[in-house]
Amino acid sequence: MAGEHDPTPVRSGSRPGIVLAMLLLVYSFNFLDRQIVSILAAPIKAEFALSDKQLGLLGGLAFAILYSTMGIPLGLLADRTRRTWVITGSLALWSGFTALCGAAGSFGQLLAFRVGVGVGEAGGVAPSYALIGDVFPARRRARALAIYSLGIPIGSALGVLFGGYVAALVSWRAAFLWVGLAGLVVAPVFALVVKEPVRRAPAGERVRVGAVFALLAAKPSFWLLSCGAASSSMVGYGLAFWLPSLLRRSFDLDLPATGRFFAGLLLIGGTIGMFGGGWLADRLGGRDKGAYARVPAIAYLIAVPLFVAGVLSRSPGIAFALFLIPQGLAYVWLGPILTAVQHLVPPPMRATASASFLTINNLIGVGFGTLAIGALSDALTPSLGNEALRWAVIASLGFYALAGVLMLIASRYLTRDWVEAD
Repeated sequence: MAGEHDPTPVRSGSRPGIVLAMLLLVYSFNFLDRQIVSILAAPIKAEFALSDKQLGLLGGLAFAILYSTMGIPLGLLADRTRRTWVITGSLALWSGFTALCGAAGSFGQLLAFRVGVGVGEAGGVAPSYALIGDVFPARRRARALAIYSLGIPIGSALGVLFGGYVAALVSWRAAFLWVGLAGLVVAPVFALVVKEPVRRAPAGERVRVGAVFALLAAKPSFWLLSCGAASSSMVGYGLAFWLPSLLRRSFDLDLPATGRFFAGLLLIGGTIGMFGGGWLADRLGGRDKGAYARVPAIAYLIAVPLFVAGVLSRSPGIAFALFLIPQGLAYVWLGPILTAVQHLVPPPMRATASASFLTINNLIGVGFGTLAIGALSDALTPSLGNEALRWAVIASLGFYALAGVLMLIASRYLTRDWVEAD
């Protein structure tokens, strides 16, 4: 496989920079729609009289089940047809269900609509990874994927900032409705601006899902990277969902102040960590492929004690300062690890391989991170009261340490498993 050539496009209907900018915009909506529920958790909990476990289900497993399982067939569809079509349709679908969340009359309806959001978002990410792999050469790919992944902190920050203000001034229902309608406006713009790259060989004639699974299953690095990312995502998605509630309960911040606090963390720490991780991996990875896993591993191990100190602090100002560095370190993994996954298979298999990775990452990370923290918070509430959530979050940070260990081990296998396709 090392001798295969990357079927880089003969021509692309859109410039790489424009493609990346539009994908970043769509990914920002992905996380805006996904994350807005965290800042709206308090008013939703009050209206429907929910427990923390139910809130965790709403933000995690309900979203993750179909989000994870639909990713592989949609990734395969993207490899066989047009990736731009799959991304456009997915954006329209998840935006429509986000708008419907504002009309939910019960917890059950809201849960069903969040499942719909998950189905839509399942088709957005893996095809985007593959599209970036098509239009950017290997030497720039980690940076391009890191820039694309800026949609996570940007979208999450906009979700908590916008959602907090709209919920305080109007209602939580209006917040869902407005962001959903905005995504529906962007979908046709994306379809018009981003043209499908022309590849030298039709992807649909090559890709067989069984062949992709067999190739990945034989590579230890795939399992170590996937399980390491899933462990980190349990904490990452758990913190993203529960930190606004922690700030309200343990630091006595109102909704707008909580939105400003969390948005600042995401934009400053997340942006620096995301781009820094991609730049560092591209710089070191040319000489040592293991650096693509080693860089995020070290970042996780440094982040854990800093996060613990921030959660245990009593002052919002001190907590912000302590959270800022580990928040950046927690985002270092995206550019390097996503690039490594792209290079575990030949180019025509990239979307399906990415979807396979995301299935493991999301089903475990998204599905159980928020739920586990919420369930532990409920269990600790009789003895700790409002401080129960603080200690539930601290307990979850052990999964960051586990992620660091798994990725350190993965770095030993990457050079052997790497497919030089460019």
